[in-house]
Amino acid sequence: MKLPGPDHPITITANPKRVRVSAGGVVIADTTHALTLKEASYPAVQYVPRGDANMALLTRSDRVTHCPYKGDANYFSVNAGGRTLENAIWSYETPFPAMAEISGHLAFYPDKVTIEEVG
Repeated sequence: MKLPGPDHPITITANPKRVRVSAGGVVIADTTHALTLKEASYPAVQYVPRGDANMALLTRSDRVTHCPYKGDANYFSVNAGGRTLENAIWSYETPFPAMAEISGHLAFYPDKVTIEEVG
């Protein structure tokens, strides 16, 4: 486990805008409670509470990856608009303590789904 610091900063802030995630014209998630995670030089990622996602459209996959700063990520595929988008979503279900805020949230690959900030 590594802690964020000056050499690898990670910040988590509440996004004041509404975040809507869709695929094939089907809304997967719609929230006013997204968290924006900024990590080092990577693009910002929106983490959406699971309660604001249509979990019926998601299927857990066998994929698991490890981040030395956040912990183990589990993946979900999206079934929407007659298509399956494999491993389009990840979630840190039991993140390391420094990243506890993102527990219970989902993040989406922007090249697989449409992520919009509204308002």
